[in-house]
Amino acid sequence: MLTVDAQPVLTGGFRLAESPVWDAPRERLLWVDIEAGQVYEGRLRPDRVEVVQRHRLPSTVGAVVCAADGRLLVAGRHGLTVLLPDGTRRAGARVLPNGTPGRLNDGGCDPAGRFLVGSAALDGRRGADVLVRLSGDGPPTVIDDDLTCSNGLAWSPDGRLMYSVDTGPGLVRVRTYDAADGGVGERSDFLRVGDGLPDGLCVDRDGNVWVAVWGAGEVRCYSPDSRHLATVHVPAAYPSSAAFVGLGLDTLLITAGGPGGGLFVARPGARGTLVPAWNGVSC
Repeated sequence: MLTVDAQPVLTGGFRLAESPVWDAPRERLLWVDIEAGQVYEGRLRPDRVEVVQRHRLPSTVGAVVCAADGRLLVAGRHGLTVLLPDGTRRAGARVLPNGTPGRLNDGGCDPAGRFLVGSAALDGRRGADVLVRLSGDGPPTVIDDDLTCSNGLAWSPDGRLMYSVDTGPGLVRVRTYDAADGGVGERSDFLRVGDGLPDGLCVDRDGNVWVAVWGAGEVRCYSPDSRHLATVHVPAAYPSSAAFVGLGLDTLLITAGGPGGGLFVARPGARGTLVPAWNGVSC
């Protein structure tokens, strides 16, 4: 089994770094600090990440995605915000009802650019978090409503499989996905993580799944048939997500929370695929 060590490229000052995204047309790295309510834009340098701009929101920030024209869609505490390239902000759809004892968490765009986002309870509830899809033509479509901290989302290179994380029970799940209409098949367990908790994830161009394992200081790679292929050791105990970034999509960018958290990179010999741009109508 391959083992690789990740190196820090930006640490200190983050409460919970998450949601790394590579915006290829602008050669821009995006990520969030959930608890600080910050959205970051940065540049990937050979030995560091340079912060170019940050956007402060008045609440927690679970995820960020990018449209083809550079607009950013941000999952706030209960609803969405659009950040325009000129700095203008526009309120988007409300996703969680008033009084919900939780917040929006990880999210991502499906192969057609629709935005999906999940929730995380803040009151100790189990089995009541949701994963929803937004399409701009009505209320959110509920995909799951029995989760305990909805987390990472990713699609196979051909778009026909969707992977999603239910952190509470330690499960990564998989189901078929229809990009034409957003229809989903019956979910099944792809793998269960026993030491640590699965958090964010991404998929490489060979269909292998890279899972950040919160509490274990690792990102683990699994084949499409769930075989453990590789481990990336992270010098922080709480990796939160991962994404393939850079011009060659051959750099694994890892976010982490907790003491020593921040941004880390590894080059495990795999390459990612371009993530779909947000279609601009999900809010």
